[in-house]
Amino acid sequence: MWGLWWVWVALALGLAILEVLLPVFVFLGFALGAGVTGLILLIGGGPALWMAASLPRLLVVFAVISVVAWILLRWAVGVRKGQIKVWDRDINED
Repeated sequence: MWGLWWVWVALALGLAILEVLLPVFVFLGFALGAGVTGLILLIGGGPALWMAASLPRLLVVFAVISVVAWILLRWAVGVRKGQIKVWDRDINED
């Protein structure tokens, strides 16, 4: 089942939807990793490597692509200087 390309694309779509619904910045890297893994399976990615696409190989590819995607996304749209607001006083003190 994990060797089918559409399973990885469906996982990518689910993770992308989860990224939109939850206020975190984690699932987008995983969604990109799953999507690229699905595209590699769809294209073929080299007959010697992907003819026997085992789950451990696919998980390693997914993990590497996800980490690289997360690092690139964090670098591109991560926390900017001055983005965090620190409150000095409470509005209820008056």
